[in-house]
Amino acid sequence: MPKKPTIYDIAERLNITAATVSRALNNNPKISKPTRELVIKTAAEMGYEQNKLAQALKSGKSHNVGVIVPRIDNNFFASVIRGIEEELYPKGYHVIICQTHNKEDLEIRNINSLLNAQVDGILMSISNAKIEEKEGFKNLLKKSIPLIFFDRKRDIQDVSTVTIDDFRGAYESTQHLINQGCKRIAHLSNDRLFLIYKNRYLGYKQAIIDNGLEFDENLVIEIESKISEGKRITKELLALENPADGIFSSSDFTALGAIEEIKSQGLKIPENIAVVGFSNEPFTKFMELSITTVDQSPVEMGRIAAQVFLEEITNSKKVKSKKEVILSPELIVRKSSMKLENKFI
Repeated sequence: MPKKPTIYDIAERLNITAATVSRALNNNPKISKPTRELVIKTAAEMGYEQNKLAQALKSGKSHNVGVIVPRIDNNFFASVIRGIEEELYPKGYHVIICQTHNKEDLEIRNINSLLNAQVDGILMSISNAKIEEKEGFKNLLKKSIPLIFFDRKRDIQDVSTVTIDDFRGAYESTQHLINQGCKRIAHLSNDRLFLIYKNRYLGYKQAIIDNGLEFDENLVIEIESKISEGKRITKELLALENPADGIFSSSDFTALGAIEEIKSQGLKIPENIAVVGFSNEPFTKFMELSITTVDQSPVEMGRIAAQVFLEEITNSKKVKSKKEVILSPELIVRKSSMKLENKFI
């Protein structure tokens, strides 16, 4: 196996010092442009590769940014990552993507791995609502690198966040169902220790109360964001003596499960029961019975999270300042809930 060339090999070929080669490769202004160009050209010809880790240790910057998400096979998170990459790649940053599969032990391992890789910052959507209580996460908070939460977050001092207005998205979704004539609306929630699901629940509840309808806690069910769970719970809802005539789901996947169960029982959507999901997954638009849902602008969320990181990394004062960015949700009305024409919200 051939030996990799070093700066000393380049220096010997050009009959200059290794220090001059090093300065030229690092764009030191003390080195003349002709010398710098000659060194770079010779290095390329010899197949020289700079040690990125050594550069990072020396400069204090690796130009690597960690992104931690629950899953990358989810369209929402894939779109957020796309936005992050579109914003950071032109600035010379490389994105390292980790997924947790909603397992807190894997989340801590990912955090530690990224810290060991000397990343310049971490952008993450948490998998565990109590993560800041874990020792590994405390280690991250002690570091001077930027940490930005997106979508799923915890309210932690000096940690910036980029989210959408989940309360408003849920309120408008529930209001839409009420405008379509629904009187008894169920809410398929998720773990309300997460602020996004808590706020969606609160938005739903407030819309019910504001419209003078009876709020029934029995119509609020916490389940995992799975099609199978949506089917299972909807079967139970339809078996009630006074079944729901509308469903607002905090997830498009549970909404899809609900629709499958409703159709399997021979009921009509939206005539017998209207359904609204949340997230605007691609399948919601292309189904024969398209699903009303809330768009979360994931690409924009990713771009803004990256912009917040760039602001923090270039903060010359080195004083941590929490920034909260809340994006506006968009209710997209489709066939699954549209009982009445021209009464969308």
